[in-house]
Parts: sequence; structure tokens; C-alpha cells
Amino acid sequence: MSIKGILHNPAAGGVLLLSCALAAVFMASVPSLQWFDRIWDIPASVNLGNFSLEMSLREWINDALMAVFFFLAGLEIKREMVAGRLSSVKKSTLPVMAALGGMLFPALIYAAFNSGNPETAGGWGIPMATDIAFAVGVLSVLGDRVPAGVKIFLMTLAVVDDLGAIVVLALFYPVHPVDWMYFGFMTFILAVLVVMNIRNVRRRSVYLLLGLVLWYFTYMSGIHATVAGVLLAMTIPSGMSVQDADGNMRKLIDPRVLGLESRLSPLVNLLIVPLFALANAGVAFRPEALAGGMSPVVPGIFFGLLLGKPAGIFLFSFLSIKSGLAVLPAGVKWSHVAAVGMLGGIGFTMSIFIDNLSFADQMITDTGKLAILVTSVIAMVLGLVSMAFACKKQINH
Repeated sequence: MSIKGILHNPAAGGVLLLSCALAAVFMASVPSLQWFDRIWDIPASVNLGNFSLEMSLREWINDALMAVFFFLAGLEIKREMVAGRLSSVKKSTLPVMAALGGMLFPALIYAAFNSGNPETAGGWGIPMATDIAFAVGVLSVLGDRVPAGVKIFLMTLAVVDDLGAIVVLALFYPVHPVDWMYFGFMTFILAVLVVMNIRNVRRRSVYLLLGLVLWYFTYMSGIHATVAGVLLAMTIPSGMSVQDADGNMRKLIDPRVLGLESRLSPLVNLLIVPLFALANAGVAFRPEALAGGMSPVVPGIFFGLLLGKPAGIFLFSFLSIKSGLAVLPAGVKWSHVAAVGMLGGIGFTMSIFIDNLSFADQMITDTGKLAILVTSVIAMVLGLVSMAFACKKQINH
């Protein structure tokens, strides 16, 4: 495989992400290597004239670099909404319904285990998200045996899932109480970006410059700064109308936006997300951490991802099809839908992200991370086996 092929291969990003997560856990568990985790607490600052912003390296990764991750996610969501698989009701009903079920059931299961515990009840958003890099990476292992319709269904579902997780993050997981002055500044910059979009201003440098300002005001407002990445992506003009051979106008994605996605994808998948794993997945397998297995956080996350995700995705898909709201894509069988549901249980990146914001007690946070890591690996294996079985069953028929 060429270097270009590796850079754009979802499996490569998934393997690197898992390797970094396991490396972080290993170094946190070995006493002589625990200095590594302290590196992320080193302060770093940006100074421009009278302006100064200082955060730890971990905070720069979580608040700044991950904003680029969310920016790319926003571009992918908008692409699908403008001219892709979410551009019409007919195309979007099945993945939207499946994603809703896959978010609702895990949250309810987590809440059932934690509703009586005020210290852990806030983690209901942890099992709601699917890690698209891992899920698509697992599919790529099976290659051409997986029908194209299954890949499209999973990717579209994951895009909707990302959108839902972003909304939950923005509304229910503020970093600190909202500073309404900075929220007003943020809203003003966002309004300027929207007006630029309406007036079809296409100079990306202007959007990116205002995006930096938007990020700062979002950070200062108390809303998680990464939300600025999604807001910026949604304001960048990405659609263009062209006339086809029959004289009808069709909506297409601006090639320049596709080019931006293509350039950002390797940066995000092979650098930013693995860095996030290195900085945040370092949970030691020590007795005090493992003792957290008695916490209701563990069954909430475990059963939320391994039971809630597949059950919600399958049930809502079944109901939407049986009610006539949607149809199964060509080549997709119910066994494929069940396997996609299991792959949806791979939480990882977004789950760890929300785990970091959910609890005041660091021990509970670490317990949540361990539960996410173990459960995601189990979901990965079960998803791979169930998808391989579904594809083999289809070939035999």
C-alpha cells in the first residue's frame, strides 16, 4: 500500500489509536514509567502582544486540537446533509432512526444503574457515542466481503451519532457556568459567519481566522471549546448547484471543501486522535482503580455500550422499516443490522471525552475510562465476529 493509501486508510487510524491507548495504560500502570502521564500537565502558553492564554498540554489537546477533530466531523455531517446520504428524507430516515435508538437506549441503561447516585448520574452521555474510526476500521478488515450498503449504513449512522453526541456535549456538559458576556461575543461571531455563508463568501482564510476568534470566545464562555469546530464547519459554504444533462439543477459538494476534508483527515486520524488517547487513556491497572469496578458507572457503561447500542440500533431500524418509514438498503440483511449495532458499541474517543467532563471525582473518571476501554475492545471483537458471520451467511445463500 502506498503512503497516500495508508494516510487515508481508516484501519490505520484505528490501529494507531488503539496502540496509543494501550501504551498510555501500560505506562500509567508501570511505576517507573508514570512520569510520562505528568508530561501532559506541563503548562504551555500562547502570547500575542497583550494577549496570553495558558493551558496544560493535556488541555491544549482536549480543547484546541480536538476542536479540529470536531471541525472535520462537522464538515462530514454537512457534506451528508447537503448532497449525501442525509440530503433527503428517504435517504436519511433509517440511519437517523437507528442512531436515535443507539443513543437513547444506552443513556437509559446507564441512568437505570446510576439514577440514585448523584456522584455518577451525570455520566449518562458516556455510552451514547460510536467511535467511527474504530467501527469503520473493523469493517475494512473484512474488505470486499462487506456489502457496500452495510458500509454506507454504518458510516451514515455514525455521522448522525456524532451530531447527537455534539449536541449533548454542548447542552449538558459545560466546562463551568456560562459566562454570558463571552457567550454574547461567541454568538456575534457566529452570526457574522452565518451572514458570510448567506452572502456566499468563499474565502476560507477569513472563515478560519474568525473560527479562531469563535474558538476563544466559546472557550471563555464555559461551553466546551470543541463545539466551535462544529459551528465553524456548519457555516463554511460547501454546496454548489450545477445543471445536469437534462437541464435539472443538482446540489453538489464544492470540490474545495472535499479537498479540505481530505487534507484534514490524516492529520486528525493519525495525529490528533492518537495524541488524545495518549493524553487521556492513561489509567493504571492498580487495586484502587480496579476497586472502582464496584461503582455503578461500570455496569452503566458496560451494558449501555454492549447491550443498549445494539438493541437500540436494531429495534429502531426494525420499527422504522416495518412502519414503512424506511427500507433496508440493497444487499443489507437483518444480520448485518445486528452486526452494525454491535460495532456501534465501540465508544472510545467520544466516550472518553465525555467521561472527562462527567465526574468531579478523578477515581470515578478513571473507573469510567477503564470500563470504556474494556467494553470497546469487547464490542470490537463481537462486532467483527458477527459481521464476518453475517457476510459468510449471505455468501452461502
